[in-house]
Amino acid sequence: MLGDYGRTIPRQWQAMSKVFAALGDEHRQRILLLFEPGERLNVGQIAQVSTLARSTVSHHLKTLREADVLLSEKVGKEVYFWINKAFLEECLGNVLDYLRESA
Repeated sequence: MLGDYGRTIPRQWQAMSKVFAALGDEHRQRILLLFEPGERLNVGQIAQVSTLARSTVSHHLKTLREADVLLSEKVGKEVYFWINKAFLEECLGNVLDYLRESA
């Protein structure tokens, strides 16, 4: 047993709790799955194909952005979102590395 992790987690794992919390919601998972590779979407585009109200979509996008799952940029009056691929690859890669090392 690695007792060092009973009180703290490694630095490279600290951001993952927000990622897993954000992705723990089925609506946010569906929002994430809407994105084509390299695609940028705004709230209206997502709400149009969702069963959720625009305000609810906005709330979920905020949660995903705060967890660094999505990045965003304001262009005129619209805010466009896209998947933070590099960050997710790093976070999930840390989990895979741990699993490979512990087997």
